[in-house]
Amino acid sequence: MKSNFIELEQGAGGKKSEELISKIRKILDYTGQWKNTADDGAVLDLQSFWTWHVQKGHTTSFSASKLVFTTDAFIVDPLFFSGGDIGKIAICGTINDLAVMGARPIGISLSLVIEEGFPEDDLLKIIKSINDISRETRVPIVTGDTKVTEKGKIDKIEITTSGVGLAGNIISNGGARVGDVVISSGDLGEHTAAILASRFNYKTRVKSDSRPLVKEIQSVAKYLTACKDPTRGGSAAVLNEIAEKSKIKIVLDEKTLPFKKEVVAISELLGIDKFSFASEGRFVATVAKKDADKVIKILQKYNSEAKIIGSVGRGRGVWLKTLIGSQKKIETPRGKLVPRIC
Repeated sequence: MKSNFIELEQGAGGKKSEELISKIRKILDYTGQWKNTADDGAVLDLQSFWTWHVQKGHTTSFSASKLVFTTDAFIVDPLFFSGGDIGKIAICGTINDLAVMGARPIGISLSLVIEEGFPEDDLLKIIKSINDISRETRVPIVTGDTKVTEKGKIDKIEITTSGVGLAGNIISNGGARVGDVVISSGDLGEHTAAILASRFNYKTRVKSDSRPLVKEIQSVAKYLTACKDPTRGGSAAVLNEIAEKSKIKIVLDEKTLPFKKEVVAISELLGIDKFSFASEGRFVATVAKKDADKVIKILQKYNSEAKIIGSVGRGRGVWLKTLIGSQKKIETPRGKLVPRIC
């Protein structure tokens, strides 16, 4: 069977471009209540949007007074890995950036820069991954752009996604309070572990944790004082960001660290700090101590590994309480981190 490869002509804006975009649009078939999705900009009538959601039973006690907008670019090596591909992490990453702020994602833009000679079958597999998540979350791809560049100008494919969401109350990553506890929605670092295992042909059962977080976060949003998804820079980066912005001290407990043995083994094998390992389908958050057990019980319906991993006190920075009772500072990662993971 003959394989097709992307040609420069397919990004030049002519007939070949129309044919490629038509193939992509046939896969991205979920548009929700958005109109004019084939024009230069998509249109959403907010009144009809909320009426439709209520009729479908998708909306309960959700009211929106704020619009949240986010964007991100994705370069991944390899493009396909255990648990996902570049398309899956692109749409999940943007959906999750909205979700951790308390927003309900309502539309995504998708921009592709493709290297000449890229296999068309691989492109359409990536697009299908995006569409699968779009349908699962009812968050449509409503606009975008496609460019093809000369061979060697980029490495295979780059994806940029932007997202729009509506929120009632914004969850700030600077809202942690003294007396809160720190929770994780599941074990961390599995995305980086899966990427590294694929690169080095290391046999492991670990898969990328890439997945959308909308339902989990919405189920506990009213209890969260701060929230962040630990993508690039991992838990070390995001917890330090929360601590710095909130002007508090976070102490993690080594006895309850949320890392699988396989993730720890890969980090030790390669000499990379596990706290810098990224996740693409997890979040860390702070909640009032009185609400912690309730929140964990709810989150464990989605992921049995959700747990309390630390506490918030007076002071600054992020610290690890070790098994022998001492405290070790966890710094924001510096220098060259693992490149091209998301």
